[in-house]
Amino acid sequence: MAATIRTIIFTANEKAAPELRRAITSLPQVRIVAELDEPSLLTQAVMQFPCDLLIADLDPSGPVVIECIRQLHEARPDVSIFTLSKQAEGDLVLKAMKAGVKEFLVKPLNMGELEESISKISATGPQVSETGKLISVVGSAGGVGSTMIATNLGVELADIVGEQRRVVVVDLDFRFGHVATLLDVQGQYTVADLCSTQEELDPGIVEKALIKHETGVYVLRRPHSFAQAEMITAAHCANVLTTLQDMCAYVVVDGPTRHDPGGQAVLDAADYNLMILQLLVTSVRNTDRMVQELAVQGFNTERFSFICNRLGRDSAHLEIEQVEAILNRKMFATISDDWRSVSASVNIGQPLKLHNERSKVRQEIHELARRLHNPEAFEAQNAARNSLIGRLFGKNAEASA
Repeated sequence: MAATIRTIIFTANEKAAPELRRAITSLPQVRIVAELDEPSLLTQAVMQFPCDLLIADLDPSGPVVIECIRQLHEARPDVSIFTLSKQAEGDLVLKAMKAGVKEFLVKPLNMGELEESISKISATGPQVSETGKLISVVGSAGGVGSTMIATNLGVELADIVGEQRRVVVVDLDFRFGHVATLLDVQGQYTVADLCSTQEELDPGIVEKALIKHETGVYVLRRPHSFAQAEMITAAHCANVLTTLQDMCAYVVVDGPTRHDPGGQAVLDAADYNLMILQLLVTSVRNTDRMVQELAVQGFNTERFSFICNRLGRDSAHLEIEQVEAILNRKMFATISDDWRSVSASVNIGQPLKLHNERSKVRQEIHELARRLHNPEAFEAQNAARNSLIGRLFGKNAEASA
C-alpha cells in the first residue's frame, strides 16, 4: 500500500475553511480524517482518529490554540504539527515551536512550502501510515447503479488481492442500503454497532461486525432501523472507516448518500471518489450541481472520477461526448448496459463473478478494479495494446496500398 498522510485540520474561521481544505486536498498523498473548529477538542480528536499530521490555523486566537497544541504534543508527541498564521512575530513563532509545532507557515499559504513540509513527514518513514485504500462510489441520482458497482467492485478487488489481504464493502446508505442484499448475507451486527462510541475502535469489535462472503469480500451492513441511522455522526463514520483502513487492503463504500459534513468527510478521506452517472439529463445535472457545490465548500473536485453506467441503452439524443463537454472531464470508465444479467444477479443475491462471469459488465468492473489496484501497470498494458493495434492497422494499410 502506498503511504498516505492522515491529517486533522483546525480553523476557527469558517470563511477560511474551504480555501484551507482545497489547498490540503490538492496534495495527492494527504487525506483529511477530521475537521475541527474548537481548539479544546484537538487532543480528543488526535486520540480518537489515527493521524500523522495536525494543521492548525492560529488566527484569531493564537495563544489559546498554542496552549491546546502544547497539551496535544504532550499526549501524542509522534504526531507532526503545522500551524498557519498571518502573524510571524518572533515571539509567536518561538512559543509555537516550544509547544511542539514542527512547521510554522505564514499566510497567505505558499503551496510550495506546504508541499515541502509534507514531504519531510513522508521521509521520516515509520511515522507515516501504511493504510488501505478508501474508495467511495457515489450515485448522481437514485437508480444509477452505484450499489451494484460498489458491491461488484469489492468482489473483484478481493479476487485480485487474494486471501492474504482483506477487502470490505461498507454500506453508507444508512436508511435504504442494499449491499448485504446484493450478496445475500445476513449478520447480527451493523455499522451502527460500531458507531456507539467516540473512542478509538478495537479491531476485535470490528471483526464481529464484518460478514464474510464466499467470494472472500467482507461486508459491513447498514443499520437495522431508521432510528439507528439518525444517530450516526460524521465523527462516528470517520472513526469506523479509518479503523477499517488499518485492517484492510481496500475499503469500498457505497456512498455517501448524505451531502452533509459526514458525507464530505468521507470524500475528503477517500483515495478514489467514483461518481456514477447515466446518459440522462437528470443524472448529468445532478452530477454537475454536486461537483459545483463541493467546489464551493473547498473540496478538490479533481479527486472525482466519472463513470458512465448502462452505456449502450438508447439515451434519446444524449451522447457521452456531450456529457464530457458539460462536465469538462473525460469519463474514467464506462459500464455497458446488460439489464438481463445485472437484474438477475441482484434478484438472486449473487455478484456477477458468480452469476455470469463472462458477462461484459463483469469484465468491465474487473478491469476497473485492476486499474484502481495498479494504475501504472494498467496504463502500460493499455499503451502496449494500443501500440500493437496501431502496428497491425499500419501493416494492413500498407498491404492494401
